[in-house]
Amino acid sequence: MSFLEMRDVSKTYGAGHTEVHALQDINLSVDAGALVAVMGASGSGKSTLLTIAGSLEHPTSGDVYVGGALLSKMSRNDQARLRRRSIGYVFQDFNLLAGLSAVENVALPLELDGIPARKAHTAGMAALEELGLADRASHYPDELSGGERQRVSIARAVVGERHLLLADEPSGALDSANGEAVMRLVLGACRRGVAAVVVTHDAQLASWADRVVFLRDGRVVDQTMPPPSPESLLEPAPHT
Repeated sequence: MSFLEMRDVSKTYGAGHTEVHALQDINLSVDAGALVAVMGASGSGKSTLLTIAGSLEHPTSGDVYVGGALLSKMSRNDQARLRRRSIGYVFQDFNLLAGLSAVENVALPLELDGIPARKAHTAGMAALEELGLADRASHYPDELSGGERQRVSIARAVVGERHLLLADEPSGALDSANGEAVMRLVLGACRRGVAAVVVTHDAQLASWADRVVFLRDGRVVDQTMPPPSPESLLEPAPHT
């Protein structure tokens, strides 16, 4: 069953000679447990697709369903509750709160959703440990490198009972080893039933996905099933 469905979604900015068609007639469905990578040149509409999928922006036309609910029929409060409880975001600029430590940033969405602080802290530490950041948990964002801030934002996006993960270039500031650790965390979320959409320029990262969608000038121009992912190639062969 599709957890995210976009039907004939278009987004236009400006009017007249300044009009820009960021998305045109996008149809995309992402099942629970599936990882979809979105690729395309700069300006092709990838980031706009993510913000509309996560209800941070509204389409000019078309419908977006998340968990079977039509976003345009939901109140602002209901959309905010959906984002807080069900959707994890990884932004290119990280969006970490400067006054909170790494673990506090990760735990914050859980606490906002009513989870006791101690339990939220434990879950936040576990997510940071998976990404090799346990020793940086008490540091503030301005005390972390760009790559470390990126990993904290990813830990925040996957912690808890999220159902949809939207990631914009999640490995952009990372070396290959940390990029692989990030993808393992994303795949682990998918195995728990999370639907994930990852925007990337990296063909190697895209190869981890179940499906790759290519955008050009705001339109889907191709979809493909990638070859076996590095994850599957690293799994031990069965005993004979």
